[in-house]
Amino acid sequence: MPFWRTIDWRRPWLAPYRECGERVCRLLDQGASVAQALNAQAAQRWPMLAAGALRFVAQHELPDGEAYEAFIARRACVPTRDNLHDLFNGLVWLAFPAWKRRLNELQAEQIARVGIGQTRGSVRDALTLFDENAALWQAPDCLVGALRARDWTALFITRRAAWQDARLTLFGHALLDKLTQPRKAITAHLWTLRSPDELTAHCLASKAHLPLPVLGVPGWWRDNESPGFYADAEVFRPHR
Repeated sequence: MPFWRTIDWRRPWLAPYRECGERVCRLLDQGASVAQALNAQAAQRWPMLAAGALRFVAQHELPDGEAYEAFIARRACVPTRDNLHDLFNGLVWLAFPAWKRRLNELQAEQIARVGIGQTRGSVRDALTLFDENAALWQAPDCLVGALRARDWTALFITRRAAWQDARLTLFGHALLDKLTQPRKAITAHLWTLRSPDELTAHCLASKAHLPLPVLGVPGWWRDNESPGFYADAEVFRPHR
């Protein structure tokens, strides 16, 4: 089975990407590469942008020895392989370009400041972790407080109705990739940031994200309709 056919676009966490993703997958069915299919959607979404706007290119266009993030900043081109990981990365670029550009700006700043070494450094590691596994969350204070306290009963059972007033968007493309095979333990790094301008090196250094087992979200997984779902302390861990 082609890798893109493993995606179940009915999953609620894929709602922000569904329409564009289904169109991309139809182009893949017709023989397009992931980069070509994403570029076709970019042309429809950003027709007002000049010819120098972001493009997706084959992975081999990334020169040997040049950092992936530096290449994107220099060329406005995203090296893209034909796999699920890079497909989801492209879909996040199309859905949330301002957030992705901000991440790339911060990565490029760090590379310009300290260069490329054997280790990426704490800021670049934090940026990569955000890019790969972040979720963006706006929620009532009662839910945010419950999650900070790891009070899973309050978060998911007694305050369950409050999730109707919450907005959760899965942003990390590795997170989306993992969820093509849903497992109870898959956990997002939740951030309560409201705009890309709030994303700074200082913010990332604070490690202010919160852990959220994604399949615990009300309405996202049938099994969590039973309160016993949340009794698994290996997944819904108490506050340390």
